[in-house]
Amino acid sequence: MPVLASHRKPRTKVRTTTPAVGFTTAALASVTLLSTQSATAAPAEPKPAIEDVQKKVDELYRQAGSATQQYNRAKSASTAQRTKVDTLLSDVAKRTEKINEARRELGAYAAEQYRTGGIAPTATFFLADDPQAYFDQSRLMSRSTERQQKAVDDFRTQQAAASKKRAEAVQSLEKLTETQTALRSSKQNVQTKLTEARSLLSKLTAEEKARLAELERKKEAEAKEKAEKLAARQAAEAKEREEAEKKAREEAAKESGGDSGSGSGSGTGTSPGTGTGTGTGAGGSYAAKAEKVLAFARAQIGKPYVWGAAGPSSYDCSGLTQAAWREAGVTLPRTTWDQVEVGTRVATSDLQPGDLVFFYDDISHVGIYKGDGMMIHAPKPGANVREESIYYMPIYGSVRPA
Repeated sequence: MPVLASHRKPRTKVRTTTPAVGFTTAALASVTLLSTQSATAAPAEPKPAIEDVQKKVDELYRQAGSATQQYNRAKSASTAQRTKVDTLLSDVAKRTEKINEARRELGAYAAEQYRTGGIAPTATFFLADDPQAYFDQSRLMSRSTERQQKAVDDFRTQQAAASKKRAEAVQSLEKLTETQTALRSSKQNVQTKLTEARSLLSKLTAEEKARLAELERKKEAEAKEKAEKLAARQAAEAKEREEAEKKAREEAAKESGGDSGSGSGSGTGTSPGTGTGTGTGAGGSYAAKAEKVLAFARAQIGKPYVWGAAGPSSYDCSGLTQAAWREAGVTLPRTTWDQVEVGTRVATSDLQPGDLVFFYDDISHVGIYKGDGMMIHAPKPGANVREESIYYMPIYGSVRPA
């Protein structure tokens, strides 16, 4: 029987869309996590105020100045030690040559003795053709033996002296190594501080740099105002002294005129005049030196500050003061720490042109007082030698070098 065709309607396939649960869940979780992190993350560290940046940069420059003085001290010590080592090595070489000369002389004596042989004195006497000739030769040999003994003694002396000098040279070389290590360490310290300061300044915006410049101008104006007050006070005190001296001279003249007929009056009139003349002479001597110092310092204005430099094209602070006072015939040490110990301490109110003014508690900076509350100094990296108020930095103290 034939197969009957099916009259059932084909079933239509319906496509259903199911959400990608895994992906959607992960996405939602990520959004939630990011939202949570954003909400709980620590706020960005606020940018420091420009005033704080100024203080930090000034402090870094001060620390760099102190490190510069450490570098200068280590460099001076290294130079002195190198000179000492060279002198000792030269001395050792000379003594070694003397030892070699003594050794050659001893060798000659030894060779002579080997050639002549060692014959007993009695045998030599009996074998001699002329007894008198034997005695003459004996005396000659005696003197020869004395020369040989002296040569031996000289050799031993030179050998001991050379050994001592060689030991001193070894110790000096070890000391030189230590000072050179300190020199490298100080140099690295200076560079680190300056790099940090430059890094801070490089991060400032144009607006912040303008604000920083304004703060610097304000600081300079305040320091200048203090300098003007000091200048006015010093001028007033000088005028008072001048008037007092004038009055004293007038009174002395009156007394001298009233007692002109007496011997005692004449003596009284001479005495004050002698005293005044001596004082003026001493002050004039210092003033003459100070004039040379300031003339030199003014000629350096505009030259760059370079740490560790002592001229002639650039200077650090103590390098400038050392070079300036050298012009007046006064030798100052290299560092601020040593310069502050030279001469006589003076109060700020008693400053005279040429005096050295030191700054900060660590005495890491120095300038040359020029009068009217102002100084000439090599300020810091990036700046040139210039005139500035002594009140721009905290004053440690002052000295009169000569």
